Amino acid sequence: MSLSKILNKSYTIAIVGLGYVGLPLAAAFSKKVNVIGYDISKNKINTLKNGIDPTQEVGDTALQQCDILYTNDAEEIKRADFIIVAVPTPIKNDHTPDLTPVTSASKIVGQNISKGAIVVFESTVYPGVTEEICVPQIEKYSHLKCGEDFYIGYSPERINPGDKVHRLNNIVKIISGMNNETREKIKQVYALVINKLYEAENIKVAEAAKLIENTQRDINIAFINEVATVFNKLNISTKAVIDAMNTKWNALGFRPGLVGGHCIGIDPYYLVYESEMNNIDTELVSLARKINNNMGPFIGENIIRKLIQEKHAVKNDNIYILGLTFKENCPDMRNSKVIDIINRLREYGITIRAVDPHVNKTEIKNNYDFDIIDSAAITDADCLIFAVAHREFREFSIDTLKAMSKDSFSGNKTVIIDVKNIFNKEHLENAGFAYWGL
Repeated sequence: MSLSKILNKSYTIAIVGLGYVGLPLAAAFSKKVNVIGYDISKNKINTLKNGIDPTQEVGDTALQQCDILYTNDAEEIKRADFIIVAVPTPIKNDHTPDLTPVTSASKIVGQNISKGAIVVFESTVYPGVTEEICVPQIEKYSHLKCGEDFYIGYSPERINPGDKVHRLNNIVKIISGMNNETREKIKQVYALVINKLYEAENIKVAEAAKLIENTQRDINIAFINEVATVFNKLNISTKAVIDAMNTKWNALGFRPGLVGGHCIGIDPYYLVYESEMNNIDTELVSLARKINNNMGPFIGENIIRKLIQEKHAVKNDNIYILGLTFKENCPDMRNSKVIDIINRLREYGITIRAVDPHVNKTEIKNNYDFDIIDSAAITDADCLIFAVAHREFREFSIDTLKAMSKDSFSGNKTVIIDVKNIFNKEHLENAGFAYWGL
């Protein structure tokens, strides 16, 4: 890597994939070097060219101040000295890894890589994918040799959608390379925008570290979710128990909830798959996935039970779900387990209407076939399901909830389902609501 090229801003980085990972990288690097932002989605490129950030990770104003060449033309990648691949790595319906996006990106890179370039993958994969699957793809389509004509590295993403504290510049970023020289060059590039770098000894270690950091969270949440199902049957407040437990100095602070998104709900399956391919059992990891995947239907069943206990005519009730995204304060719908709650309720013929100030209404209509309404339009609720703790919902007062309830809060009690424990149970029950919290 030439320091003079950086100082003269003639060094060029291409980002392949402009989602929640790639776009913040592109924005950060654009302050230091030339940046080419490539994505296969024409709609996304047009949106970004208009200065709109669909991820809300960078923000429209900040994005408009960035000098980034947005393009669908893969040939622009040929100008890059350094290529970062940041495409999704989802799972198939059978929970096995879907490597189609990363292999397709590898093909595009191979068709357009210039001699001497460094390619770094940020997509989450199981150990071996970068060197054993992606590199052969690049070599096949470039007719170049890795280690002679181009060089490879891996740096797992740690973007946390909606998190305004742990940002790209202040997280610890793991980096790795095919050899020490490559790793050092990769380090110099990432050091332009990230303060703390951790050098993994090789690419497979870096790939495995990404899987493990999310799998350990999945397992811990699964334990708390199982505890929540037990205490629910025993009529003990899970929140009260956890609050008491967390007074101990070494308590981990996990809370029950829905485990979706593009990391924690996906990455363990990559570990399970690689383990099975090597005849290794991963019983704990698999069980944690099963427990967490059952939480949406479990919550759905408890909603039905609570409505029946309160003598509601369930199928005729006006039921609203507040929050659709996989986590609070972001528009990310990937693998949202709120949909599991909705699907379970729909099995009973229940009509659900949804509120979420963060999602794209058109995308929700096209992908899930229901309309997004504004919370201010709700005046007839029999049941309000708070599935995501968006900041807007945390600001709701008891008077706000009463105004959203049917018949000026007369007749059967309005049921509040508080998945994320936003509200104080005692306060709501004293105000005349029926309450259920996870």
